[in-house]
Amino acid sequence: MSGNYKGLIIILDGLGDRSIPALNYVTPLEAANTPNLDRLLTAGMSGLVDPIIPGVPVGTHTGTGALFGLSPRDVNQLSRGPVEAAGIGMPSQPGDVFVRCNFATLKSNTDGLTILDRRAGRIRKGTDELAAALQNMTLYDGVTAALRPATQHRAVLRLSGTNLSADISDTDPGTITEPNNHVLICQPLAPDNVASVKTAKLLNQVIQEAFKRLNDHPVNHQRIERGELPATGIITRGAGTALLLESFITHLGLKTAVVAGERTVLGLGKLLNFTVVTDPAFTGSTDTDLEGMVRATQQAIKDHNLVYLHFKGTDICSHDCDPEGKKLFLERVDKAISPLLDDGLVIGVTADHSTDSNSGRHCGDPVPSILYAPLGRRDTTRVFGEMECAGGGLGRIGSHSFLYSILDNMGFLHQYQPTDWKFFKPRR
Repeated sequence: MSGNYKGLIIILDGLGDRSIPALNYVTPLEAANTPNLDRLLTAGMSGLVDPIIPGVPVGTHTGTGALFGLSPRDVNQLSRGPVEAAGIGMPSQPGDVFVRCNFATLKSNTDGLTILDRRAGRIRKGTDELAAALQNMTLYDGVTAALRPATQHRAVLRLSGTNLSADISDTDPGTITEPNNHVLICQPLAPDNVASVKTAKLLNQVIQEAFKRLNDHPVNHQRIERGELPATGIITRGAGTALLLESFITHLGLKTAVVAGERTVLGLGKLLNFTVVTDPAFTGSTDTDLEGMVRATQQAIKDHNLVYLHFKGTDICSHDCDPEGKKLFLERVDKAISPLLDDGLVIGVTADHSTDSNSGRHCGDPVPSILYAPLGRRDTTRVFGEMECAGGGLGRIGSHSFLYSILDNMGFLHQYQPTDWKFFKPRR
């Protein structure tokens, strides 16, 4: 099917936020000076977008999966481990289980392993050496474990062997009970399943072995000497097995590209056979090469129908409880994207989820979003922000519907056909 326009979807990870006392009780987006985004909004429509269900927080893989056109069923069943594994190109064999990890600062005591920092000070250097110490760990029953670093403090653990299961609990307790909480004991989510029980036991063994190998690692001695937090262990979540995914975008026959520096987003792109564009300078943080990402996007638009441009820095600032940094990053992004605001493109601006800069965690608030099309509708909103978008012409819709609206304005969305149904409603 031949569309009339090419499309660009800008994903500002964790864009939505809550009122910040230090910013006079507005959000970082509302406090930011964003003339280019305001201009785009004035020429189009705005609204609030719920990633999955109103009020329910989601992860990057879930929120991005919906924007990438996965069916609601596939989005609801998506696990972080295999997505990140695809993002770093980690090889897999049938039966492997992949688990998303953080390098963390852990301390041993009589109650187990205490978490002093879930991200080891957002470690960025030395993770290759740390991961090398955790290669080819031989566990019982012939199972082996291997760790590979991903973006910053993140890593992926692969368990390989027979009779393994992804039905296991997380050992990462998350941010709600910090500080000084403990690494959780991995539990089988299917207690009557032998494979689930076995895999949980194996993961607990890996957690202990990783602490033993990393606690006295030379990289950590150097970090301590520099006054940095050591990465003395790993915490885990999001176990899953290899994925076979299909996107509504490829169902329509669109040629699609993803420009990003964050491995989860890149992994989803690879799993969906989108063209993946990245560079070492695309760091997945606030120091990413914004201008380079924009240039890469301009190049990708030339021979693709739809391009996603993903910025991670907004979410990083929120997790670090740095609303001022988030505001400043948004202003930098606004300036950098100016060359992309072409009248010949259909442009969406949105996020995978909202992240609260007060608490540092994902929250269930809807995401302020923009939809611009050269001949599309316009509403009366003028300033890009959470409260302004609440009165926008898009209303409050889900991420899937936001994507469908973009595709429709591009001219690619045909009238409903029964073969489309699997992408619109979860299958039981």
